[in-house]
Amino acid sequence: MRIKSSPLIETGSRTMVPTLVVVSLFLLVVGHDSPGGGFVGGLLAGSALLVVFVAAGRPAVEAILPVRSDTILGLGLATAVFTALGGMVFGSALLDAGKLTLDLGWLGKLSVGSSLLFDVGVYLIVVGLVATVILRLGGAEQESA
Repeated sequence: MRIKSSPLIETGSRTMVPTLVVVSLFLLVVGHDSPGGGFVGGLLAGSALLVVFVAAGRPAVEAILPVRSDTILGLGLATAVFTALGGMVFGSALLDAGKLTLDLGWLGKLSVGSSLLFDVGVYLIVVGLVATVILRLGGAEQESA
């Protein structure tokens, strides 16, 4: 049986969830140069899913996810593995980081490393795992009599 959530929890979650997601994406992007990265960012995004689960229940979490949680997990694993093997394809060592610098004209230069792509894979693995745990261990929705 689902207990009705309080207005305080619902209002707080509407404020916290977007903030948690933005900070998690920030940690993902800056993590290869400073503290943060895919794991910490993924945990923060997973925390946002947990807040949604507490505030609105399982259907709200399922509605947020664009695909099944195990698909997110598999996509993240494939991204991390192919990025790790990418160095070997180009004649370097396993997990060797490559870097691509793009000149964006008056905007300046944008430097993107393969470590960011690896971190995206780790981020997706952690988000997929947390979502799977929430959906599997959170219990099924039951109608109250």
